[in-house]
Amino acid sequence: MVVGFGLVTFGIGCVAQPDELRLEEGVSEELARHRRATLADLSYAYELSVPRDAGALTGTLITQFTLRDDSNSPVVIDFKDPGERVRTVYVNGEAAEWTAVFDHLAIDGSAFATDAHNEVSIEFEAGDEALNRNPDFLYTLFVPDRAHFSLPIFDQPDLKAPFSLTLEIPSEWVAVANGVEVSQELLDGGRTRYTYRETKPIPTYLLAFAVGGFQIEEAEQGGRTFRMFHRETDTAKVARNLDAVFDLHATALDWLEDYTQIEYPYGKFDFVLLPPFQYGGMEHPGSIFYRQQSLLLDESATQNQIIGRASLIAHETSHQWFGDLVTMAWFDDVWTKEVFANFMAAKIVQPSFPDLNHDLRFFLAHHNTAYGVDRTPGANAVRQPLENLREAGTLYGAIIYQKAPIVMRQLELLVGEETFRDGMREYLTEFAHSNATWPDLIAILDDLSDEDLADWSRVWVEEPGRPTVSTELTLADGRVTELRISQSDPAGEGRVWPQTMEITLSAGGTLSTLPVHLDGEPLLLGDWVGRDAPDFVLPNGGGFEYGHFHLDAGSRQHLIETLPEITDAKTRGIAWVTLWDAVLEREVAVGDWYALLLRGAVEEEDEQSLQRVLGYLGSTFWGYLSEDERAAQATSTEEILWGQVERATVTTRQSSYFNAWRNVVSTPTGLARLHRIWEQVDSVGGMKFSVEDYTSMATTLAILGEGDAEEILDRQFERIENPDRRARFLFVRPALSADPAVREAFFEGLSDPENRAREPWVLAALGYLHHPTRTSHSQRFVIPSLEMVEEIQRTGDIFFPQRWLGSTLGSHNDPALAADVKEWLDALPDDYPHRLRGKILQSTDGLDRAARIGNP
Repeated sequence: MVVGFGLVTFGIGCVAQPDELRLEEGVSEELARHRRATLADLSYAYELSVPRDAGALTGTLITQFTLRDDSNSPVVIDFKDPGERVRTVYVNGEAAEWTAVFDHLAIDGSAFATDAHNEVSIEFEAGDEALNRNPDFLYTLFVPDRAHFSLPIFDQPDLKAPFSLTLEIPSEWVAVANGVEVSQELLDGGRTRYTYRETKPIPTYLLAFAVGGFQIEEAEQGGRTFRMFHRETDTAKVARNLDAVFDLHATALDWLEDYTQIEYPYGKFDFVLLPPFQYGGMEHPGSIFYRQQSLLLDESATQNQIIGRASLIAHETSHQWFGDLVTMAWFDDVWTKEVFANFMAAKIVQPSFPDLNHDLRFFLAHHNTAYGVDRTPGANAVRQPLENLREAGTLYGAIIYQKAPIVMRQLELLVGEETFRDGMREYLTEFAHSNATWPDLIAILDDLSDEDLADWSRVWVEEPGRPTVSTELTLADGRVTELRISQSDPAGEGRVWPQTMEITLSAGGTLSTLPVHLDGEPLLLGDWVGRDAPDFVLPNGGGFEYGHFHLDAGSRQHLIETLPEITDAKTRGIAWVTLWDAVLEREVAVGDWYALLLRGAVEEEDEQSLQRVLGYLGSTFWGYLSEDERAAQATSTEEILWGQVERATVTTRQSSYFNAWRNVVSTPTGLARLHRIWEQVDSVGGMKFSVEDYTSMATTLAILGEGDAEEILDRQFERIENPDRRARFLFVRPALSADPAVREAFFEGLSDPENRAREPWVLAALGYLHHPTRTSHSQRFVIPSLEMVEEIQRTGDIFFPQRWLGSTLGSHNDPALAADVKEWLDALPDDYPHRLRGKILQSTDGLDRAARIGNP
C-alpha cells in the first residue's frame, strides 16, 4: 500500500488497467469500472435496529458475490468513516483483515475465493448522514452516492442487486421499504421486527426505508393496492386530496404499462409523504418518497400547483421504468432517467386535464427555466463527464430537467412518434433490470430511423448552450422584399443545431404557421416577398423550438404594444417568454416591459400564461426596477392586483392574484390590508386560507415591519398545531427577525453541516435573509455563502448547490455586489471544481443582468 497525494494505490492483476487501483474519497469511475469487471451475482441482506431516541442505528450486512479477480487485490466496500463504525468483518466465515481508506473498507484479497461464491459479513454502526433523522421519524435518501454514508455497500449504479431487509423498530412506529412486507413480529421491550421480501435488482441509490409515526391510507384501484404513508394531522385536508392522489397514480401506471408494453415491475406500490423532504419526489421502487405539501394541497391551491402535483406523480411513476427498471451505467447519464420521466409525465397528465392547452404547458414548464441556464457563461451540456460520484450532485439542474425534455421532443419529431415509442419499448426490454447508456439508446433508434442521430446528438446532448435564431425582415414601401430566418452560434464556434420549427406569422391579426427545418443554411420565406409587412414573425411558434429568438425590431415593438390581444393562447405564451428573453438581452426597455406586464395581469385569459406573467411581474418589480421606479409603481401595482383578486371568479385564478399581490405588497395601505387578513378581521371573498397561508402572511408582515414582528410570529406559532410545521417555523424564525444581529447569528450557524440537514428549511430561511427589502444588510452573507459552496457540495446536505446559490443571490441587483462577486470568481484557483464554478456562473448571471438593467 502506498499513500500519497490524497490517493491510495493497490497493485492489481490482469483484470483492470492501469496496473494500480487508486482509491480516493468518493467512488471514482476507475474504482467503479474495476468492481464492475470483477464482481458478479451480487446480493445484499441488511438487518438494522432503529432506536427510539437519538442513539445510533446498529446493523449487520451479509453480501454475497462471485469474485472474478485472481490478483489478491483488496475487495473495496464503500462506507463513510469505517474506522469508527465497523465492528467486525468476516469473509466466508473467517475474521478478515481490512484497512480503512478514506470512505472505503479495503478487505484483504487473500480471504476471497476466485471465480466462486463469497460471503462478507459486517457488523456496523450506521452513519446518520443519509438517514434524515427527526424526533418522530427517519427516512433514507441515498441518491446519488450517499448509501455508503450510512451503510457498507458497493455504492455505484451499475452493480444492481437484490436487497433483503429486516428492521427492528419501536412498536409505536411503522415502517416501509422497497420490498414487500413479509412479517411483523412483536419483540420484548416494546419493539417490532419488520421483515421484507428480497427486491428485484435495483441500484444502491434506490434502496430506501422510512420508519416513524406515520398514518397509513389505503386504496384499491385496477386490481392494485396503493398505500400512502403521511404525517398530516389535518384530517379534512387528507380527505380532500386522497382520491385525486390515488387516481393520479393509477392513471400513470395504466398509461405507462400501455406505452411500454411492460407491466409495472415491482409488485407493491407504496408512497411516503415527508414534510421536510429535500425534493419534490424520489422514485424508490415500491416506495416512492414525496414532499408532503406537493401532494396534499390547500384549498387555495393554484392551477400550477394542481397540475404540478399530477406532473410530479407522473414523473416519479415513470421512473419505475425509466431509471429503476433500466438504470444508467454511470451518473454521466443521469439525465436519461430524468428526461424520460419529465417527457413521459407531459404525455401522461393530458387525459386528466382535457381542457388544458398541453403544448403551452410543455413550453412554459421547460423553456423559460432551461434558458435561465443556457444564456449564462456557466452553461453546461446535457451529458457531462463525471470522474467521481461525490461530484454527481453538480450534474443536476435545469439542463437535465428542462432542456433535455425539449431535446427529446425534437428527437421524437425527427424520427417520428411511432418509431420513438418502438425504440423505447426495445430499450426497456433489452436492458430490463440492468444498465444502459445514452449511446445504447441512440444505437437502437438509429437502427429504426434513417436519420444520422449520432451527429444530431453531438450538438444537442454533448455541447452546452443554445443557438441564436434571428428574424431579418426587409421592407420597401411597406411590403416585404426579404424575410430570412437564420441561426448562429453565440460562442463563435460555428456549431449548428438542426431543429424542426413552426414559424408563426400574423397579418392583420390573423395567424398562420409555416413548418420548416432549420439547419446551417438560412431560410428565405419567398412566399412573403411582395406582401404587406406582417404584424410580427415568431420563429418559435410551435413551442418546441429552442434557442435565443432574436426578433426583428418591428415584431418586438408590435408585441410590446399588442401582445394581450393575440387570440391564440399558445402564441401569447410563447411571446411572453420570448420578450422576457429580449428584456434580459436589453433589446426591450424594462419600463415598456413592466407596463405590458401590468396590462397582461388584467387581460391574460389563459391561466397558465397568467401565472407566468405574474411571476415575471414580481421578478421585474423587485429585481429590475430601480428603487425610484419601484416606489413610483408600488401603489398602482398593488391596486391592479388587488382589483383582480376581488374580480376573479375562479378560485385558482384568485389564488394566483392573491399570491402575486402578497409578493409585491410594500405600501402602508397594502400592508395594513394584509395585516387585517392575517388577523382574520378581513376576509377575501371565495378564498379559504390554510395555516400555511397564514404563516406566509405572517412572514411577509414580519420582514416588512408591519406591526410588532415578534408578536406576530409568536401568535402565528401558537396557531400551528402540526409538530412538523412547528419545527420548521422554529428553525426559520431567526431569519425573520427584525434584529440584524439575530439574522447574522443564524447565518453563522449554517456553517455547521448539522444546521443544513433539512434542505427545504435552509433554503426558505435564506430567502428570508435575502428578501429584496433586506439586501443592503444581507450583502454581507453573499461572499461567505459562495465560499461555503465547495463544502456544501462535498457534504451533500444541500443536494443541489444551485438552490443554495439561487436563494442567496436571487434578490440582489447592486452593481457593487456584482463587482465583488466577479472579483471573487476571478480569484478562484485554477483547480477549483469546474462544475461548481459553472454553477456559480449560472447563478451570478441573474445578478449581473439585474445590476445592469436595474441600474442603467
